[in-house]
Amino acid sequence: MSKSDLAPRARSLPPLPTAVSLTVAGLVLLVFGATTPLLVTPAKTAVALLGLGLLLAGASRLGERWAGPGFDVVFWFGAGWLLLLGLAIVFVPWLPLAEDRDVATTVTEPVFAAPTFTGAHPLGTNGFGLDLLARSLYGARSSLLISLSAVAVGTLAGGAIGMVAGYVRKTVDRAVGIATNSLLAVPPLILLIALATVLQPHPRNVALSLSLLTIPGMVRLARATTMAHSNRDFVVAARAMGARRSRVLVRELLPNVLLPVLSLAVVMISVLIVAEASLSFLGLGIQPPEPTWGNMIAEGEGQVFEEHPHIVLVPGAFLFLTVFAFNIVGEKARGRWDSRSVKL
Repeated sequence: MSKSDLAPRARSLPPLPTAVSLTVAGLVLLVFGATTPLLVTPAKTAVALLGLGLLLAGASRLGERWAGPGFDVVFWFGAGWLLLLGLAIVFVPWLPLAEDRDVATTVTEPVFAAPTFTGAHPLGTNGFGLDLLARSLYGARSSLLISLSAVAVGTLAGGAIGMVAGYVRKTVDRAVGIATNSLLAVPPLILLIALATVLQPHPRNVALSLSLLTIPGMVRLARATTMAHSNRDFVVAARAMGARRSRVLVRELLPNVLLPVLSLAVVMISVLIVAEASLSFLGLGIQPPEPTWGNMIAEGEGQVFEEHPHIVLVPGAFLFLTVFAFNIVGEKARGRWDSRSVKL
């Protein structure tokens, strides 16, 4: 490659001083807006959001200089948030956080304390003096554990059923199709409410209920992918050599079904996080004092939100960022996996 070929690419890169200036300015404004006592909460939020925007713009330009024009700062922001949240919920028992659920130990703590981003309660407290940062992190542990368990159960069950239906077909396929369409005919929220009234509000029961939302989509995707590959040469050759159905399904078809199903599973995590939060908000999920994002948002009912908006905004921000990150990472992974399957 000649120097003339490299020249246009070098000229298209953003100037380094501009990228560094935007990054530093955004970081300064973000820290200032998060920690200053000189501004009221709305002004502090506006300054912090402006700093975040400048920081992302600067990071995008630095990433383009480092990795080329294809650098996606939003994807890396989402991946970074998920990594940070994952580390936080793993090590939360050892973090120096205030009390998150025992109201007997918070009688001397301030109630409805506003976020200061410094001190003992950086994100404020609720009406019982419980720390919102600690409750948000423990709520993240509950929400993610339930959602990941539900996706795992739905992926395994739905994927297996869909593969068998797509490969065997005939009566099995018709029976699976009727069952799947019947499950899809019931509105998801009505189905979850009906199950919640029968089952105890235990994390295991909530996860099993949420897995029913994942199974129909997994069945359809696994069935369609299996049918698309069941007449390929490698499958026909395996059958001609006397391979059993189980071997064809596991050794020949499963590798081709796995990537599309996993890509849908990543996206479904965000759907189930919202569904679990909805159940907890309605009082049908995990019960207080065990924190989840849903029952934390429910604490802002009535005039509480008008007088103390941080009661809803803090768990709402955790919920929004996590769902946004899973959607971004899932769409990016699905696009990459789909392109590889096309190449194959």
